[in-house]
Amino acid sequence: MNTRLYLDNAATTPLDPDVFDLMLPYLQERHGNASSLHQEGRQARKAVEDARRTIAGTLSWDPQGILFTSGATEADNLAIFGLAHANPQRRHVICSEIEHHAVLHPCDWLEQQGYRVTRIPVDESGRVDPQSVSDAIDPDTLLVSIMAGNNELGVLEPIYDIGTLCREREVPFHCDAVQAFGRIDLPTQVIDLISLSAHKLHGPKGVGALAVAPGVKLMPLIHGGGHERGLRSGTENVAAIAGFAAACRLMIEQREALTERLSALRDRLIDAVLSIPATRLNGDRVDSLPHIANFSFAAIEGESLVMKLDERGIAASTGSACSSPNLEPSHVLQAIGVPIEMAHGSLRISMGRQTKATDIDSLLAVLPDVVAELRSMSPFKLGA
Repeated sequence: MNTRLYLDNAATTPLDPDVFDLMLPYLQERHGNASSLHQEGRQARKAVEDARRTIAGTLSWDPQGILFTSGATEADNLAIFGLAHANPQRRHVICSEIEHHAVLHPCDWLEQQGYRVTRIPVDESGRVDPQSVSDAIDPDTLLVSIMAGNNELGVLEPIYDIGTLCREREVPFHCDAVQAFGRIDLPTQVIDLISLSAHKLHGPKGVGALAVAPGVKLMPLIHGGGHERGLRSGTENVAAIAGFAAACRLMIEQREALTERLSALRDRLIDAVLSIPATRLNGDRVDSLPHIANFSFAAIEGESLVMKLDERGIAASTGSACSSPNLEPSHVLQAIGVPIEMAHGSLRISMGRQTKATDIDSLLAVLPDVVAELRSMSPFKLGA
């Protein structure tokens, strides 16, 4: 295979050429600091504020509530720790068992400091029961954090129902919307804090945002010059912020057609992969993001499968790229009840704007043979 195929878009997406073209002037002649008063500074400030309005518009949000960060990990940490520091009288946090580690690890840290953390279980498809969230809320609850779409499974959570009950109980609701933003309509009217990332949308790495609703009280994690309403100090990455906004515009403009195309490719992929013996789909093929499909194969190791595909020019993953070097089974697959031996044999295929039908054809042309080859070498035999 002469041309490599990139099917790991849930980890990161290639930068769109139009986004790059828009960013380039801010890396060259429009190089000003957005806090400076001269013309170069004013140009940079305008770019930042235009981007803030663009991103706010895609969420139907107040532009002043968009805080730019270095990415979604920082946004998640600012939401959780910022709320905790600003509201020390409340010491109970609720999240799901399948959150990204950028949510789970801050919750773990709070637990080590004496907070109570309730980790809500999910069903076999990876979905949270809103009633379980409601049952867990008490007068001491600081926040509820449930992601919109899971990064490993693609499964969509009942965010509107969870957000509605949080509003009724007067508990702030944080939503990590990294995989879902730009791909589905988020019920922002019932969410208080939303974490976003540019590089999942064919934008640049190193920039994200936390959308904060009016009245939500946070304390900053980074102190300095008082940038971003005093909640995130540091000179703004103007080129990346402008690129983030451009990526958002393109994603929204192309969403309907892209969703239809990727959903069809995903359905064809699922049907073909499930024809391989001793294979299972992890997640839900209906209430799911259009670009992610996760499978488990009995009697093989997912890492070996990824490397064999890589040798054939295909980039895929076993799950979350943020923790893929860890040989422990995915916490997400364990949470949905995938047997440990199957969890080790997982493969996530995630598509992007550049993915074509011929890319899926190329994957399907080699995947059954790769699985068979690995099973022939495995000490674990099917049916044993």
